[in-house]
Amino acid sequence: MPYNAASARTQFKKGHRGGKAAELYQPIGTERVSKDGYRERKIHDGMPFQSRWKEVHRIEWEELHGPVPEGHCLKCRDGDRSNTDPANWLCIPRALLPRLAGRWSLPYDHAPDELKPAVLTSARLEHAAREARKHRSKAR
Repeated sequence: MPYNAASARTQFKKGHRGGKAAELYQPIGTERVSKDGYRERKIHDGMPFQSRWKEVHRIEWEELHGPVPEGHCLKCRDGDRSNTDPANWLCIPRALLPRLAGRWSLPYDHAPDELKPAVLTSARLEHAAREARKHRSKAR
């Protein structure tokens, strides 16, 4: 294609946002509720698109306790995902999630409030026993 000196004048300018993109644009700091019920906050406009939004409970947890360790996640104590108080969130191993989801016992999120500590303790005990068996079999 031959070079045309006037073509630069008709190209999109860097940083230009027009049309539907301008209509849908949300500024940094905007909060929304995800389809799973978590409050999310826009933290930047860069790429990739998936990293623009971050859960508010995770932001507040990291301010107090630092980053969530590898292989761990945050689980809400009271079952209300929109409650972003750091005291409402527990840092647990991801391997504990199937036990809390009710695959082997009462689902944590559907348990009455007075039973939730017992369900969590039972899941942690089962997980610790499994980990101990796994390490013992590796040692042999």
